[in-house]
Amino acid sequence: MSKEYKINSPKLVKIIIEGGVGVLPTDTLYGIVCSAKKRKSVERVYELRERNLKKPSIILISDIKDLKFFNIKPDKRTREILLSVWPGQVSVILSCAGKKCAYLHRGTKSLAFRLPGKKELVGLIKKTGPLIAPSANLEGLLPATTIKEAHDYFEDEVDFYVSGGKLESLPSTIIEIKKGKLSIKRQGAVVI
Repeated sequence: MSKEYKINSPKLVKIIIEGGVGVLPTDTLYGIVCSAKKRKSVERVYELRERNLKKPSIILISDIKDLKFFNIKPDKRTREILLSVWPGQVSVILSCAGKKCAYLHRGTKSLAFRLPGKKELVGLIKKTGPLIAPSANLEGLLPATTIKEAHDYFEDEVDFYVSGGKLESLPSTIIEIKKGKLSIKRQGAVVI
């Protein structure tokens, strides 16, 4: 398969930093990813996935400090909750009302973040910055569990593929933290 890279390849880092879009294994399923800082790349992911334009995507981070880019400063209670579920297969919805991130929160004024437990993936994000990572499929269809399934969805429309074998995890569990209270929005890979 052309356009296939290793997750720790300097070439892959360069492609992402320069605005590339591609498929790689996350800590749950294959995701179609790009830099969360590149508005045009984010729009391209929505187009490729035929994703509902009002639905924000989960953002993968490498450290709780990455939240600063999104103007999010967790209070003590929120920080305690984050540290209790991260790293891991839990995506956390946090308030993010700033105009700077409107292209990411799509009018919802909140974003879901995940700090994966997969060292190689976190290593990549440390070099590229936060990545949006919706599952690698067209809206409403089953998420790809292999690189071949992802290729069947996106063919040569993406800039790279990273193979991680067959991934059979449930999607991440999604929780929301509002005013120090935690609510479960989607029960997934982690039982809370």
